[in-house]
Amino acid sequence: MLPTIALVGRPNVGKSTIFNRLLRKKRALTHDMPGITRDRIYDEGHYEGVRYALVDTGGLVMESDNDSGEFQGDIFDQAREAIEESHALILVVDGRAGLTPLDEQVAAFIRQSNKPIVLLVNKVDGSELEAQCLSEFHGLGFEIMPVSAEHGYNLEALRAKVAQLAEETGIVPEEEDPEKVGLKIAMLGRPNAGKSSMVNALTGEERVIVSDIAGTTRDSVNVTFRSGGKIFTFVDTAGVRRRTNIANTIERYSVLRALKSSKIADVTVMVVDALGGLTKQDKRLLDFLAKEATPFIIAVNKIDLVSQKERDALKEGFERALRMAHHVPVIYTSCISKSGLGGILPLAAKLKAECSIRVSTGQLNRIMKEVIQKHQPPVVKRRRAKFKYLTQADEEPPTFIFFINDERLIRPTYHRFLENKLRKILNIKIAPLNIYFRSTARDKETR
Repeated sequence: MLPTIALVGRPNVGKSTIFNRLLRKKRALTHDMPGITRDRIYDEGHYEGVRYALVDTGGLVMESDNDSGEFQGDIFDQAREAIEESHALILVVDGRAGLTPLDEQVAAFIRQSNKPIVLLVNKVDGSELEAQCLSEFHGLGFEIMPVSAEHGYNLEALRAKVAQLAEETGIVPEEEDPEKVGLKIAMLGRPNAGKSSMVNALTGEERVIVSDIAGTTRDSVNVTFRSGGKIFTFVDTAGVRRRTNIANTIERYSVLRALKSSKIADVTVMVVDALGGLTKQDKRLLDFLAKEATPFIIAVNKIDLVSQKERDALKEGFERALRMAHHVPVIYTSCISKSGLGGILPLAAKLKAECSIRVSTGQLNRIMKEVIQKHQPPVVKRRRAKFKYLTQADEEPPTFIFFINDERLIRPTYHRFLENKLRKILNIKIAPLNIYFRSTARDKETR
């Protein structure tokens, strides 16, 4: 048994982003549109040797109305169960929006649980904004912490606080199961692209049902095995089709679970049917994975059925599609001839290692100084961006923040230049990498 901590709050305050940040991985789907999270989602977190169970819940709407959505009652039931079974609660609010009546209703509801509660004020992008963002929330009577889940502000303090809440429950976690899942790899792609066949070919066993009928796999299936002395777990998912082609509710949920699996896994393998080429739906999936900064590999399957002439055209198509995500590795495979399959597991392990890189602030600032001196940012409206310092906000994927005098002075071309330089110097070749620019407090005041 693990001490359990639940994230609760009204819709669209950033609970799932905080959930992902605490776990240091993309476990829950996130989106600007409210209501993305419906079920309660569990995962195990840890900090400085303290283990705990973390629960993400859907946005709470305390009074039903016509705009609440057809799933609102189910979302409320799921959240209520999470509150009942948890040992401590984190109430998440939006610091930019301020205290709303719905926040007060949710606070009153969870106060009845008589459990330890921490009020987390999200979307506070720096210490200079704390005073104006936090003042109106003190009336709720909870311990308050400011944080920015998107930009990484105060995340380490939050992780330490969650570990403290877990320790204060007095629950001593059981010893970790020695049968670990190892590196978790999600298989994602359109129906009948060969995901299940690839899992069977790599494990050497008929672990997953394979059929010529598209959509045979409906739920995510976990397959754990050993290879080269290491443990791997494949998550075979349902095929992802265009929304207009989804015929029933079961398939609709299967597609949602497939996309969620890409967030849960350490690495995603997007399987593409070489016979069909790069379709519009493949391009949508590529765009989804790239925008979510998901670590992924593209496996172009059934390559043995494509002629050499067509194969060259196929490769050119992928090069064009990946111009905005040129770091993504592409491997060409055949489950029949076993061509290319041997490279998937080593490539996945390398991708995971790159995502876990951690660089000290001192080293980063030496790098920044060297890069900026050799290639200064362009002058924009008679002003040039002045770089103050560089820090790493998070890992998985590596996330870096440049603090400058005015973030508006950075053009996309210089953004790409800095990303390419960081990739080259830090040897991040195939992992996603996030870069943000933030104006310092003093410079914001003088604009």
